[in-house]
Amino acid sequence: MNPLLDSVAQAIMACNRKAAKVATQAALDASLDAETVLAALMRGMEDVGQRFKANRIFVPEVLVAARAMKTSLGLLEPHLVASGVQATHKIVICTVEGDLHDIGKNLVAMMLQGANFEVIDLGTNVSARVVIDAAIEQKADLIGLSSLLTTTMPAMRDTVARIKDSAFNGPVMVGGAPVTERFAAEIAADGYSPSAAYAVDLACRLVAA
Repeated sequence: MNPLLDSVAQAIMACNRKAAKVATQAALDASLDAETVLAALMRGMEDVGQRFKANRIFVPEVLVAARAMKTSLGLLEPHLVASGVQATHKIVICTVEGDLHDIGKNLVAMMLQGANFEVIDLGTNVSARVVIDAAIEQKADLIGLSSLLTTTMPAMRDTVARIKDSAFNGPVMVGGAPVTERFAAEIAADGYSPSAAYAVDLACRLVAA
């Protein structure tokens, strides 16, 4: 492993935003290709996700790692565009109508970016119509819906139903504190993740299916 690339991965693993920025810039200054640097970032973020699933680190650390990843991606983006490297898949993600909570949704979005997904984040309190229009317009591969309140679970049910009746034919994944695997099955969602740590694995399985 190139020591510069190892430094990039280790900075993400250490949840160190400043170190990640410095290491990424050093790798680019050394004329390492952006795709290789991206792979090192993804390796670091994968390690973070695995430790999160094992309860060895927690949400605050993962948020810092995800922000470090986002900073490094900002440095890489012009180089990736210039070399023609594109995100593997595209997801539209949001919190459903009536719900203003976004911490979990933001964490999922950042972790998906770390897995080389292009994330179209529509924010919170998003209607079914806006979700559908964005997914079709952006040619998304899948949709991710979050609900953090029991009172907005009916909105999630309605949104999934309307997506299924629309021209969008990709999978829909759901999650959030009150959401369960049983509820996801009841509303005909294609996948359910109990936490942000598992969302990337789920998204990858759904787009591969």
